[in-house]
Amino acid sequence: MLKSTAKEKIIKKFSTHKSDTGSPEIQIALLTKEIEELVKHLKKHPKDFHSRRGLLGMVSKRRKLLAYLKEESIRRYHKIEKKLDL
Repeated sequence: MLKSTAKEKIIKKFSTHKSDTGSPEIQIALLTKEIEELVKHLKKHPKDFHSRRGLLGMVSKRRKLLAYLKEESIRRYHKIEKKLDL
């Protein structure tokens, strides 16, 4: 789980306007950070299948958001892809 300060930094970095908190770019960035942290956890605890299931759900949700963004705006898709090294 991300701390609120980390979330705020990500939201500030990827927001498209001042009051933006839920655009696909922000959701993808937040999911990516959570996925990275969960992967670290699973390397330490390889038998934690409950967390592994959560990880698979997050990856699936991120994949769907990326597909949506690619359909809506290919320019924004490539921009977020480059920023997050996906």
